Amino acid sequence: MKVIKGGVTAANGFQAAGLSAGIKKGNTKDMAMIYSIVPCKAAGTFTTNVVKAAPVKWDKEVVYHSSAAQAVICNSGIANACTGEEGFGYCKKTAEIAAEVLGIPADSVLVASTGVIGKQLPMDKIEAGIRSMAPVLSPAGSAGTLAAEAIMTTDTVKKEIAVEVEIGGKKVTLGGMCKGSGMIHPNMCTMLGFITTDVEISKELLQEALSESVNDTFNMVSVDGDTSTNDTVLLLANGLAGNPVIREKDGDYEKFAEALNYVNTWLAKQIAADGEGATALFEVKVIGAERKEQAVTLSKSIITSNLTKAAIFGHDANWGRILCAMGYSGAQFDPEKVDLYFESAAGKLKIIEDGVATDYSEEEATKILSEKAVTAIADIKMGEASATAWGCDLTYDYIKINADYRS
Repeated sequence: MKVIKGGVTAANGFQAAGLSAGIKKGNTKDMAMIYSIVPCKAAGTFTTNVVKAAPVKWDKEVVYHSSAAQAVICNSGIANACTGEEGFGYCKKTAEIAAEVLGIPADSVLVASTGVIGKQLPMDKIEAGIRSMAPVLSPAGSAGTLAAEAIMTTDTVKKEIAVEVEIGGKKVTLGGMCKGSGMIHPNMCTMLGFITTDVEISKELLQEALSESVNDTFNMVSVDGDTSTNDTVLLLANGLAGNPVIREKDGDYEKFAEALNYVNTWLAKQIAADGEGATALFEVKVIGAERKEQAVTLSKSIITSNLTKAAIFGHDANWGRILCAMGYSGAQFDPEKVDLYFESAAGKLKIIEDGVATDYSEEEATKILSEKAVTAIADIKMGEASATAWGCDLTYDYIKINADYRS
């Protein structure tokens, strides 16, 4: 597998566009389009929040019941959530306009929105944006970047990646982009993720590969403990790589799944690192677990602890907060057997051994915790299972950003 330059337009047959439709204040890009020159198999995972935005409901219908998908229309600035029948009607209208200008069926158009909850979409601006994007669709990497920029809300950086892998003697490409910075909490988060690939694979295995990967990637990210109404990850496969169709879980499937997991892991970590107001990516690895579920529970509990997140912001090796978060997670372990390490580009340091503090240097610990990416490793010495979760520190700026989000 090789990481290459690009995003959603890296795979054969995919085009994209992004522009300002006037949905957000100022001349800020706020609409994106992804298009495949041929119909695609589609897979998707969606928010677990009982309050689901209209685009989530629309996309579930397309992914689960349409014969194919061929385009994605996404806007930022307004979430189209808690908007009733009118909001769902606007999803249908968006798909119909895109279908008209692209010459494809309306039920092959996926839609996505992100932004403020409770507002109706300005359909005049949505329609104008679609009609403006269609003529400038391009397979160029720059077009994919424009799309990645157009789906941002409080994100500070665009998030896109592409990889190549050989499957069945053919070069297969996967490209992805996502947005996410705040209202981030498993399962999934206030994120939109779009992955494109030219692999030829059955729809059933495409969905299985995505679902399995999301569990280990996007579902292991938390910024602030809030789960959104709009969370959506879509995976489109158009088959243009020409590889033999992947119909079973053989070596070709494993290669594809590995590449997909790499893309999703990279994007998930970008979301965590770009958490609202964050100054550091905080990674938690729980190793030596008896079962994976146990490691997942423990790592998520640590990553979501506000006290721990605040300690990371303060570069304070306050390990008691980590052990405490493990203790109330609901997972069973022996606290008197836990070893805990802090690690970063500045080094690695054992903080506790068998549940008791080591004679570590506070100065060295602070140095390690002052890096842009910090890892805590908890070894519970019960088995061979492990899990990794990602989050960020909790800063003053998180409050500032969310106090005036609507204004």
